[in-house]
Amino acid sequence: MAGAMASQCAVDCADNALTSAEAAASHIVDGCLTDGPVGRVGLEIEAHCFDLTDASRRPGWDELTAVIAGLPPLPGGSVVTVEPGGAVELSGPPMADPVSAITAMAADRSVLRASFADAGLGLVLLGADPLRVAQRVNPGGRYEAMEEFFRTSGTQEAGAAMMTSTSSVQVNIEAGPRAGWADRVRLAHALGPVMIAIAANSPVLGGQFTGWVSSRQRVWSRLDAARCGPILGESGADPASDWARYALRAPVMLVHNPDPIPVVEWVPFADWADGLVPLGRRRPTVADLEYHLTTLFPPVRPRGFLEVRYLDSVPDSVWPAVVFTLTTLLDDPGAADIAAEATEPVAAEWDRAARLGLADRHLWQAAQRCVQTAAERAPVDVAESMEVLARSVERGRCPADDFADRAVTRGIAAAVTELAQGEL
Repeated sequence: MAGAMASQCAVDCADNALTSAEAAASHIVDGCLTDGPVGRVGLEIEAHCFDLTDASRRPGWDELTAVIAGLPPLPGGSVVTVEPGGAVELSGPPMADPVSAITAMAADRSVLRASFADAGLGLVLLGADPLRVAQRVNPGGRYEAMEEFFRTSGTQEAGAAMMTSTSSVQVNIEAGPRAGWADRVRLAHALGPVMIAIAANSPVLGGQFTGWVSSRQRVWSRLDAARCGPILGESGADPASDWARYALRAPVMLVHNPDPIPVVEWVPFADWADGLVPLGRRRPTVADLEYHLTTLFPPVRPRGFLEVRYLDSVPDSVWPAVVFTLTTLLDDPGAADIAAEATEPVAAEWDRAARLGLADRHLWQAAQRCVQTAAERAPVDVAESMEVLARSVERGRCPADDFADRAVTRGIAAAVTELAQGEL
């Protein structure tokens, strides 16, 4: 589509206002994917925070931020933030390769865990909070406005759970060479069900077994598909245009005037840009468009690079292997060919993967082939984690099975406390 010159013409530079939906589409297409080599990897890992002596208590905002303010320098350079429900996130800088990213993140997690333990708090890697009801502790205006949006849009329960009760491992990878964008984005989506089945780690949510091995994915599936569904168009041949089309059709969630205000009626961004609905009594700006994109949560989100957002948060013993498997299957050409073939029969089985995990025979077969392909390419740095993951997959088990066994044997609260205290 349009290049830099067209974008300049499409945007009214005098006040930075977008003149039409076509202008917004041009801006999105021009910036959503960056042409370049593959290889660099960035990681983000969220962990639920629990009181080591009372797992039912949710630590408050002041308590969490005080611990973070006292952290020593993190060796891997991660940024620490607090999610709406009090989960603690480490966001690592992009590193040259997956092993470097894994090593840096592991070092930062070690420092973070020790500091929180000194404060009587434990960080638990699970895809969903298995014990506490949804509750927001982050006072940010964005999150308050999001709560109101979900309440008025009829998705209050799922929205609250998404914001305050779910955690993930997010893998950020380069978009790669322009000629390969379509195949790369298609494969990132096709891997979704298999990787969800491999990494499922949330069988319990809010004190109840849900019947899904990934209750996190179940929560996301109950949100608006126009905001949280896959971005691929019918052919997937032009992912940049697919993303622009998706973003313009998605309803506006928040408008800054100057504080974030929830939009309580269904207004596609295209209608705002075309002047059909003057939200905030004005036309949107490029800044409004960029903010709108941050309120869209597809499983694979283009941001110049690709954010892969569909993994549950998983234990320290296996997240390095999960990360290495995903990045290898996308970045290694030979592995990518194998992954594309292995995942084809199950590429659309998002809900089945989240419900059954590796108990589904077809997902298990695809998972075995994918993990074995990555294991054959794994360096010594991740060999131990890859061995743990490969053994679990061979047995048809995901991390959710291990937590479910622990919760049934000891009770949910005791199981959470053991993980918070570092007992494996």
